[in-house]
Amino acid sequence: MKPPARYSALGLARRGISGDSWPRAWRQVELRPSYDVVIIGGGVHGLATAYYLARNHGITKVAVVDKSYIGSGGSGRNTAIVRSNYLTPEGVAFYDRSLQLYNDMAGELNINVMFSRRGHLTLAHSDAALRTMRWRAEVNKLQGIDSSVIDPAQVKELAPSLDVSHHTRYPILGALYHPPGGIIRHDAVVWGYARAADAMGVQIHQKTEVLDILVEGGEGPEGKGAGGRVTGVRTSQGDIAAPIVVNATAGWASLISAMAGVELPISTRPLQAAVTEPVKVFLPTVVVSGSLHVYVSQTDRGELVFGASVDPYNNYSVRGSLEFTEELAGHVLELMPGISKMRLLRQWAGLCDMTPDYSPIMGFTPVEGFLCDVGWGTYGFKAGPVSGETMAECVATKSVPELIQAFGLDRFGHGRLVGEKGAAAVGH
Repeated sequence: MKPPARYSALGLARRGISGDSWPRAWRQVELRPSYDVVIIGGGVHGLATAYYLARNHGITKVAVVDKSYIGSGGSGRNTAIVRSNYLTPEGVAFYDRSLQLYNDMAGELNINVMFSRRGHLTLAHSDAALRTMRWRAEVNKLQGIDSSVIDPAQVKELAPSLDVSHHTRYPILGALYHPPGGIIRHDAVVWGYARAADAMGVQIHQKTEVLDILVEGGEGPEGKGAGGRVTGVRTSQGDIAAPIVVNATAGWASLISAMAGVELPISTRPLQAAVTEPVKVFLPTVVVSGSLHVYVSQTDRGELVFGASVDPYNNYSVRGSLEFTEELAGHVLELMPGISKMRLLRQWAGLCDMTPDYSPIMGFTPVEGFLCDVGWGTYGFKAGPVSGETMAECVATKSVPELIQAFGLDRFGHGRLVGEKGAAAVGH
C-alpha cells in the first residue's frame, strides 16, 4: 500500500513551467464482479470509511459507488463549518475526535484542506438561551472541550461587526464561545480521501447508481428484512457480489435502506444556503444564532456564507427559494446592519436526513452484512473523519466501537434517544 505521491517545491515549480500533465488523482477502472466491501455514497463519509478500512485494517478490496460524481451530494453542498461543542456527552466525544482528525488531515492526506481555526460563537438572545449555553459549556468542559460563556462586550471584541446594543429586536445577551471551531475546504477533504484511498487499492466508481440491494433469507417480501443477509448490490453497471454493504448516503438513506428491507425513522428535508460577493475580511469568527435560525462565516476570499435551519417540509428539491433569501437577509441584518449594501451572488440547497433525536444512525442493522452511516441532518460534514474511522472499525472487527454505541438503530425501539436538538437544530 503506497501513500499519495508527494512533490517537493522544486518539483511543483518544474511541472508548472514545463506543462507536464499531472497524474490522475484517482483511477478509472472497470467494475469487478465481487468485492469484500461495497460502500454506497461517494461523499466524505463513504470515502473516509474506505480510506480507514485500507489504512487501519488492510482491507483494500473495496468499492465506493456513487450515482453521480464524488462529493456531489451533501459533501459538496455544505457550509464547511467544523466544531465539537455539542450538548450530550456522546455527541461531544464523537465530534471532538472528528475535529482532531480534521486538524491533522493536511499532513495525513498530503493535501491542503485549508483548515482555518476561527472560533465559533453561538449567540444567546434570551435568558433561557443563555441558560442553555451555560449548560452546554459545562457539558463541554467535563469532556475536556474548550468552551465557555462570554458576555456581550467579549462578543463585540471577537466579532466587531455584530450589533450588541440593547436597542435591537433580538439583543445579544452573551454567547457560547468555542475557540477550536472553524471552517475547512469541503471539496479538498473529499479529494484528499479519494486520492489516499485509491493509492491503497480502493476502487472508486462514479456514475454507478445502486438499483437494489441483494438480500436472501429474510423474513420480509423477496426474502429481505430481518434475518436476511446481504449478498451484493445491483447497479446501473451490473451486479456486484459482496458480503458487506455500507449505506453512507445523504438524502437517499431511507430509500437505499428500504432496498434491503430495513426501515429507518428518517425524514428528508432541504437545507438552503447562500453566499455574497467577496469583500475585505471583517468577520474573523463563525457566528450562529439559534433564535434567528441563521449562521454566517467569511471565507478566505472574503465571501460571506450564510445558512439557516432546514425547511419545514419533506422535499428532495435542491433549488433555492425567494422566501428563504428574504428571511435570511432580514435576520442577518438584525445581527450585522452594516452589511446591507452587500450583494448576494448565489444560493443553493442540500438534502438532510433528519432523525427524531437529531443524532445519526450508525452500525449494524437487522440484515446481516448491511450497515448504516446515515441520518446526519445538518451536521454530517463535521463528522466525516470520525464516522469513517469508526465505521471501518465496525466492518473490520464486526463489533461496534464505543464511540458510536449510542447511535445504533435499535435505540429507537428501546427508547434510548440521544437528544442533540439543542445543539444541532440550526446545524452550525
